[in-house]
Amino acid sequence: MMPNTATDQELQHVRNSLPDEVVVQRLDERLSALGNVIATNDYAALIHPDVDRETEEVAADVLGVEVFRQAVAGNTLVGSFAVFTNQGGVVAPQATVEELDELSSLLQVPLVAGSVNRGSDVVGAGLVANDWAAFCGVDTTATELSVIESVLKLRGAAPSDVATEMRASLIDAIA
Repeated sequence: MMPNTATDQELQHVRNSLPDEVVVQRLDERLSALGNVIATNDYAALIHPDVDRETEEVAADVLGVEVFRQAVAGNTLVGSFAVFTNQGGVVAPQATVEELDELSSLLQVPLVAGSVNRGSDVVGAGLVANDWAAFCGVDTTATELSVIESVLKLRGAAPSDVATEMRASLIDAIA
């Protein structure tokens, strides 16, 4: 999904750069910073409560996930305050135990309240992750990294295993 500010040329370039089975669609949504208003994994998405109904339907169709209108730790910018994969997730440290339980139940993954970059609660600004790797801001502490690795279940892979998997995935994608 791309914001309505994407030009036809940009949209076409992205479509040409991806395999045909990847759906790319422009959204006519006033909340155009999509990474801030949507957090998703392969099965579920949290979206800003004020997103248009049409955007909610497009997100469900294009991403192939169940969509929930939700706030995280009192913040409606769910993509900024939550990062989750199919293995687990991190949400802003202000989230209550009850909220963590509710979100975990919706997403069907374990969640923890945590931070990045020496205490920043905007976890989406300092962490990007998938099921086999995560990249954090340079100021992320060892304790924060440990929490992230644990909840996202990234500890099982040795660094060389991750590099090998990344290389294999990139080669598969290019071939």
